[in-house]
Amino acid sequence: MSGSSTPKAPSRGRIDKRQAILGAAFTVFAQRGYARACMEEIAEVAGVAKHTVYNHLGDKQSVFRSAMEAAADDVMAQNLAVVDLFTAEGGTGAEVPDGDEAARLEELAYRLLLRCCNEQSWALRRLLYAEIGQFPDLLEIVWGRGASRLKEALADRLARLALSGRLRSCDPAEAAEHFLALLTGPMEARSQLGTRAVPDAEVRQVARSAVHAFLGAYGVSDPLLSS
Repeated sequence: MSGSSTPKAPSRGRIDKRQAILGAAFTVFAQRGYARACMEEIAEVAGVAKHTVYNHLGDKQSVFRSAMEAAADDVMAQNLAVVDLFTAEGGTGAEVPDGDEAARLEELAYRLLLRCCNEQSWALRRLLYAEIGQFPDLLEIVWGRGASRLKEALADRLARLALSGRLRSCDPAEAAEHFLALLTGPMEARSQLGTRAVPDAEVRQVARSAVHAFLGAYGVSDPLLSS
């Protein structure tokens, strides 16, 4: 009986090799920039032959886009995992007193800053800013696939707080946008786009100040304002 056979799924080894190439490519592009990075170095860092890079991912432009996409997905997975711990019913992944929304939001802000401002995240942003003129589609690859998902997930949590009366009635998407801007803006300046190490105490202060400002706009009552 004739018929087409079922396509085989990619082998574990092939998947691992592809991931190794993507990781190596992102490392090289982050260190060298797109123009100065070369396929030979990517292959060397990945521990594969140069033709293997081409076989898996294509030419240099395709490798760059794929590496940026993989890094953006990885960064976003880390951020979404933090937001997933934050629920309207309580929970932040840390010991925070029940009903203390300021403390819960502050812990969420701090944990997001740790993920948003690690070396991988900064490298991704610096590459985006440096190469967006040549690769305008990077904006969609990085922000469209990543930042919008984070905003949507955070907006969902803030909407639940508003519905339960723990935040003022608001547009949750706009509130999420404001919350994230209060975090990323100060950290970009303080860290000089990730080129200056920011002490943990300073990161916590940025988180606290961001929540203070956020609850000033959206809080029903801000415990920080009366403390």
